Amino acid sequence: MPNINIHKIKALTFDIFGTVTDWRTSIYLEGLNLSKHINIPNINWLDFADSWRSQYTPYMNKVRLGELPWTTVDDLHKMILEKLLNNYEINNLNEEEKDNFNKSWHRLKLWPDVIDGLNRIKSKFKIATLSNGNIDLLTNLSENAGIKWDYILSAENSKHYKPDPEIYLKALDILSLKPENVMMIAAHAFDLRAAKDVGMQTAYVLRNLEFGENIKIEEINNSEFDIIANDFQDLAYQLNT
Repeated sequence: MPNINIHKIKALTFDIFGTVTDWRTSIYLEGLNLSKHINIPNINWLDFADSWRSQYTPYMNKVRLGELPWTTVDDLHKMILEKLLNNYEINNLNEEEKDNFNKSWHRLKLWPDVIDGLNRIKSKFKIATLSNGNIDLLTNLSENAGIKWDYILSAENSKHYKPDPEIYLKALDILSLKPENVMMIAAHAFDLRAAKDVGMQTAYVLRNLEFGENIKIEEINNSEFDIIANDFQDLAYQLNT
């Protein structure tokens, strides 16, 4: 593992979907709740959640390639949802119900280690989101979950999605910090590699169940990132908080 320059760190930026939140279980539970209140066919909501998430990157790439103008994640999620409702033959939701279901992403549940770990980390460092999620989504999600970030930073600030360097550079600009003074926290290597490329420190958090019990997570080189943590409590420990 590389030497950790903890004394240089002034702020930590956190990926949200999958790193802080258990999106898969959350969408599954939202789907079950929808089934209870509205007469819809028997749906495999875990499959639905996976399908919704699997279209996330392709739709962001439409923005990146200029096939779509700048579009928030809320709106991308809604586009994907409309397609999935048709694919799953769910045709009895009105617009208000669709919008509320789309806002499931505003109500995502946290991994159980997050609050304790973040509170420990926040006692020593500034903490911020750094997510593709739009500011409204991140604000609502954080309020619902009871997280008090020092900053809510989003792709919306730069109009660029990860892993474009602009999203990380804009975050550094808003924080008024040098890259070596900020550590990016994520459960996805591509995110950390992009942050590392602009000079940020990096911490990889293992989220073995993000995509379900039977899905093997990506393999990483133990020396690639500054910290590899089992969860947020382990991250806090390695940061001496």
